[in-house]
Amino acid sequence: MLNRWMERLMSQSNDLSRSLTAFVQGTTLVAVIELSLSSWLIAGVVPGVARQPLKKLAPDAAELLRLLHRWRDEAVRSGATIERIAVAYEAGRDGICMARWLLAHEIETHVIHSTSVAVSREHRRAKTDRLDTAMLLRVFMGWLRGERGHCGMVAIPTMNEEDAKRPHRERENLVGERTRIINRMKAAMVRLGIRGFKPELRRAPGKLDGLRTPEGLPIPTNTLEELRRDMARLAMVREQIDLIEQARLARIAQAPAAGPNAMVRLLASIVGVGVETADMLVQEVLCRNLRDRRAVARYAGLTGSPDESGAKRREKGLAKAGNARVRRGLIQLAWRFLLFQKDSALAQWYRTRTEGRQGARKTTMIVALARKLLIAMWRMVTTGVIPDGVRMRAIAA
Repeated sequence: MLNRWMERLMSQSNDLSRSLTAFVQGTTLVAVIELSLSSWLIAGVVPGVARQPLKKLAPDAAELLRLLHRWRDEAVRSGATIERIAVAYEAGRDGICMARWLLAHEIETHVIHSTSVAVSREHRRAKTDRLDTAMLLRVFMGWLRGERGHCGMVAIPTMNEEDAKRPHRERENLVGERTRIINRMKAAMVRLGIRGFKPELRRAPGKLDGLRTPEGLPIPTNTLEELRRDMARLAMVREQIDLIEQARLARIAQAPAAGPNAMVRLLASIVGVGVETADMLVQEVLCRNLRDRRAVARYAGLTGSPDESGAKRREKGLAKAGNARVRRGLIQLAWRFLLFQKDSALAQWYRTRTEGRQGARKTTMIVALARKLLIAMWRMVTTGVIPDGVRMRAIAA
């Protein structure tokens, strides 16, 4: 049953805003789960059973599976034929892991994107697990019927796909930690009146003892020891960043023709795009089976949020509903792209619209350039079409 459903899903376009499988309510057991750390509340629609069962369980996937099988057996005893069991719940910390477990046990599982569910706009709306479960059941039934606008589903990655994101995300956290340590040391120096000293240099620890305040005094003992600990911590963070970068290069060298690695090598061959940026874009967005260019831009949150009603027309700015990590990286890449790809069609498009007194604001147009750049790279890795005028490096064999 699940294999047939997966085959139909794989043969169709990836549109998670609605179900592409025909929904026969008389043969489908539908269940939704409201997850929490202390308990799970499960509501269902069971064919052949007039009541809508509602059951609270301890957070236990095996117990949930037994409950679903019990409801299926109850439907069979009432004379119904169950050909499909569809389960859904909102995305959360442990949601993806449980979805993979349920799929492995022949249960069709969907993970609802939390922000895609419309909620009441009352100032003091009632909110309980029971009400949330009823709301999830309504939107999931609408999604199963193939109607748009009820909710959107999260793509369920494999464990390897999730694991592939860890290196660049860990590196991003370490780079942020490195910046925090350096800023903390600089602030300590300024507090003592010491200026011009660069604690981020590798030879800085050997110069601490020779530093003097404007009064000619050495650095106080406690502050000196704190600075030494911060410098040791900084050295460890740098070492871990180097290990991550070396492991990534080794992984790409070992399997250069593998799907994601081939994409990374192709993007890194663009002048101005480094391996770190290429790896982040590939693992976060370009490896996903997105429907079209609009879906690509929407995933990065680089689409607008218009506010129109009657004669009122205004733009509230970026939706920022997508992947913030991709959005930040693309805007940084867009500025860098203007420096290294001045003769490209995209850079000329940007300059045409920002030059002169009547030109648009550069900070506004850089977002539009980032969106165009993402779509161009998506086309490049999927179809092999290189953007017009973009300079490329030779790819090592």
